[in-house]
Amino acid sequence: MKAFQFVEWQRPGEVRDVPVPEPGPGEVLVKVGGAGACHSDLHLLELPAGSRSFAPPFTLGHENAGWVERLGPGATGFEPGDAVIVYGPWGCGLCMNCRQGMENYCQVPGLPSPGGLGGTDGGMAEFLLVPSTRYLIPLGDLDPREAAPLTDAGLTSYHAVKRSVHLLGPGSTAVVIGAGGLGQMAIQVLKALAGATTVVAVDVSADRLQVAEDVGADETLISGDHAVTAIRAITGGLGAELVLDLVGVTSTLTMAAQMARVLGHLTIVGVGTASLPVSFGSPPYECAVASPFWGTIPELIEVIALANSGKIRMLVEHFGLDDAADAYQMLHDGRIRGRAVITPHD
Repeated sequence: MKAFQFVEWQRPGEVRDVPVPEPGPGEVLVKVGGAGACHSDLHLLELPAGSRSFAPPFTLGHENAGWVERLGPGATGFEPGDAVIVYGPWGCGLCMNCRQGMENYCQVPGLPSPGGLGGTDGGMAEFLLVPSTRYLIPLGDLDPREAAPLTDAGLTSYHAVKRSVHLLGPGSTAVVIGAGGLGQMAIQVLKALAGATTVVAVDVSADRLQVAEDVGADETLISGDHAVTAIRAITGGLGAELVLDLVGVTSTLTMAAQMARVLGHLTIVGVGTASLPVSFGSPPYECAVASPFWGTIPELIEVIALANSGKIRMLVEHFGLDDAADAYQMLHDGRIRGRAVITPHD
């Protein structure tokens, strides 16, 4: 089969011929409908050799959905042809966190090891080997080609928002910095979970801000000092209850600290390499700063329920396997409106 693989540090990925995996005991072979292209992949491809404990080659793609193709011995709960989405962070399954569905916070050193990110083959191929049926969530009426990014862009945004919902309500403000694929999903999740809050999108791109408005943002602001002033005006000088930084570079973290309020939440989701200076007065007093990672298996079930109800929807652009390198270049250049999805069987 064909697979789009990370073959060498600081080089673009390549389409290669690899064997079709054979599912072993408890494993499942999934026919891939869609595999999302994520900025995390770009960061991985751009790292120098030796930056991680694993080594190439392996197949990219950690946002995966498709149809059950074949079950290994002892694997139960699904039938061939079932439409499924694949939970991404693969943990040990046995520690306290994993037993609560929080495999994103597996307590075993070196885990979780997501397929497509941690040295294990991911889903940018015709077939994906999934190590356990516990990572499969039924898709219902959703098309795997459209739903694939829900397993990361959707789940990560949902988890980041859900932890702060108790701060939001009538008269509250939530700021989403970065209106790309993650930001667009975060806006929709905020409207679904805390509809009475005012959602403000901030980005450097007017085009992305227009998309943010289309998916539910109440206000949009071009990034910069004037955006901080505008947030202060919107909130009566107090700042926002929740600031989500989906970029994570110096300029956005600086803005985030200035936009947050006393007793608020400043949540860093973006994987930029900047650090947030923390001192006695900045961020504001008792403003909780957190950097959540992905989300839980139960939360992915909730994300799929929201998508099936029509309350959230990922904007996607489809690319064939042979065009995967072009999709990543477009992602690098900021030319993807929502999420690029590789569709091996189109």
